[in-house]
Amino acid sequence: MRGMVRRLTSADHDFVRSTAAWPRSAADPALRRLTHLADHSKLWLGLAAALATRRGRPRRAALRGAGAVAFTSAVTNGIGKPLLPRRRPAANLLPEHRRLAAPPTSSSFPSGHAASAAAFTAAVSMESPRLGLALLPLAGAVAYSRVHTGVHWPTDVLVGAAIGTGVAVATHRWWPVRPAAPGLARPSARTAAIERGEGLVLLVNPASGGGDPSCELARLLPRADLVHPIPGRDLTEQLHAHLDATGNAQALGVAGGDGSVAAAAAVAATRGLPLLVVPTGTLNHFARDLGIVDAADSLRALSSGSAVDVNLGAVLVDDLPQRWFVNTASLGGYPDVVRLREKWAPRWGKWPAGAAALVRVLASAEPIPVRINGFRHRIWLLFVGSNGYRPKGLAPTWRPRLDTGVLDVRYVRADLPFSRARFVVGALTGALFHNRAYVQQECRRVRVEVLGPPVALARDGEVSVTGRAFTFAARDGALQVYRPERDEPRATPRPAFGVARGPS
Repeated sequence: MRGMVRRLTSADHDFVRSTAAWPRSAADPALRRLTHLADHSKLWLGLAAALATRRGRPRRAALRGAGAVAFTSAVTNGIGKPLLPRRRPAANLLPEHRRLAAPPTSSSFPSGHAASAAAFTAAVSMESPRLGLALLPLAGAVAYSRVHTGVHWPTDVLVGAAIGTGVAVATHRWWPVRPAAPGLARPSARTAAIERGEGLVLLVNPASGGGDPSCELARLLPRADLVHPIPGRDLTEQLHAHLDATGNAQALGVAGGDGSVAAAAAVAATRGLPLLVVPTGTLNHFARDLGIVDAADSLRALSSGSAVDVNLGAVLVDDLPQRWFVNTASLGGYPDVVRLREKWAPRWGKWPAGAAALVRVLASAEPIPVRINGFRHRIWLLFVGSNGYRPKGLAPTWRPRLDTGVLDVRYVRADLPFSRARFVVGALTGALFHNRAYVQQECRRVRVEVLGPPVALARDGEVSVTGRAFTFAARDGALQVYRPERDEPRATPRPAFGVARGPS
């Protein structure tokens, strides 16, 4: 080890001496300015702020990059520099015009600038390889500027870059990268191709968060029957009444967010109509899982008659009629977790916001005594997803398939010693899958009986009814949805009832 250190030190000195002989150039002041710009990660946080103004992958890349930089700074400054102190290069090794006026006095090893540059670039690359490739020359220039200005040895920079890259890759454990491909589903062979909106009843929710698309949709679909929500009236009742009055609708469409989509999907599934989804809301989880990015995708599928059959979740509450959900349903504190997570996610990112929301809700929650499929438990909250969600941990975000025929059931147990603390530790360490306080199962049906006061049911982010007996079931191929044609692999066999993903 000592011999290797001596050889690396000798190589460091040789490299610095050889670069000291380079002639003066315009790169010298440019690299000094660049290295100052990267002080305290100002450069990377500024780029993250700029990327965060764009929705989708750029925003996720910005949040992952900023998080990676924060963790990397903690590792390099809180662990690396105190444990492995090293003197910085002597001032006389380089000409004066290349040196910084006020060089840092902390340990030279490892380079925090190089670590942050590598962390941000690697993290952005995980979400958007093109953006990462564009940032690579800038990150390399920042890392080299530390050697060029005489404040780091080359090995400081190399080790710092390795630390930053490692931290960025490690973020995948807590916040898996959402795949670019949409969820798979069985192609449908019974869909009507519709031109110019003929026979289409289209619900347009101008209050969904993405602006009022009514004028544009009326131009693109001049023969469609546009319907707007009536304030104070239930959307499903309004749509049923409108379809009864129309009598000849060939398809039902919805332009809005997940709440509007859920209402339209319930009507379409009940009446056996194909559903057109136009993502114009603030949150478009169902559309994203379908691979529908904008109205152009929706209209292309509508005109070609391309559609898939997807599964829905259904729930019976006490003696009330069946209710549908396209994404998720939940009991207990989970509605509050979702509300806080979505409120904080634009500032902090989905995983940090989800963790903070869970801690906030669990700190004030009361345990709920229940029977789940006949077995008594005490739980803090329960989540039920239509089809299996990924990741299998804190923040279920996407579905690789929309036709699995199962429910994704997750709940946090309250009948274990220190259950809240155990759950929070598991969430923070990314080890929820092996945590006894957190249960994950996939099954076709689950019955939850509340052994106390009635609790609220939330469906697709909307709190709907309260009750004591909840029967959740997967409805196979219940909904036919338009989406652009793509190659779909042959459907795989579905899991049998009660495939467990955690302790029961």
